[in-house]
Amino acid sequence: MCLPGTVETVRERIETEGLPRLDRRAALLGAAGAALAAALPAAARGRSGAGATSVQDLTHLFFEGFPTFGPPSPAREDYATYGVNGFYSQTWTFHEHSGTHMDAPGHFIPGKRLTPDIPVSDLIAPLAVIDIRRKAARNPDAMVEVSDIRKYERAHGAIPAGALVAMDSGWAAKVENSDAFKGGAAFPNYHFPGFSSDAAMFLAEERNVRAIGVDTLSLDPGNSSTFDVHVNFLGTNRYGVENLANLGSVPPAGATVYVGVIPWEEGSGGPLRAFATW
Repeated sequence: MCLPGTVETVRERIETEGLPRLDRRAALLGAAGAALAAALPAAARGRSGAGATSVQDLTHLFFEGFPTFGPPSPAREDYATYGVNGFYSQTWTFHEHSGTHMDAPGHFIPGKRLTPDIPVSDLIAPLAVIDIRRKAARNPDAMVEVSDIRKYERAHGAIPAGALVAMDSGWAAKVENSDAFKGGAAFPNYHFPGFSSDAAMFLAEERNVRAIGVDTLSLDPGNSSTFDVHVNFLGTNRYGVENLANLGSVPPAGATVYVGVIPWEEGSGGPLRAFATW
């Protein structure tokens, strides 16, 4: 970043030409969208209209103070400013399991895959979204059970092998209120939905899924003290995704999810950008 002379050149152009009409973020998003549309199969491109693609971000804003299972929450400070350095940059402090993030198998199980060990092919999967919002509204300790999976399949067909199966409990709406999102002030007194161990293992052993995901802080429900889903499901060398967003805005079946985790060195997981297309 910033080869010699870069700052001076940028400053000179701004002073003589004014700010560019198209901001850098818009340009990058436009280029990324065009590249995505070109890369997707024609069948995926055409479902929402002539040559169009439906894309839904499944990622929360990574903000300072984002709720985490335990301290510390993410924090940031300026690394460089326009006035002093001629460009803007930040320094962040956070642990790997912050924001929308992956739990790699090695997060709980020694010798299992860490983030650099997970190939890109495992980060693209059919997406199945199981809606448990009604029972989660009644009971914050609600879980995705095998019965929920069977009900889903009666309505939408069998979950395909290699899928990422995500729980939509409606909990993502609480993310800006840390106490509400956690359902309690501190572990072990959390209350939020998750997968039951039976359901997670049914998906691994009977449906051969690639991963599971939740819109809460943990694959296990918040009141778990034994983390059976983490131990048993990650123990099959599959991964999990936590703190997903906007699951209610994608179809229950038929979408594809992209899990853009950084291959952190020796990473037990890490923040990611997830999105779905259909």
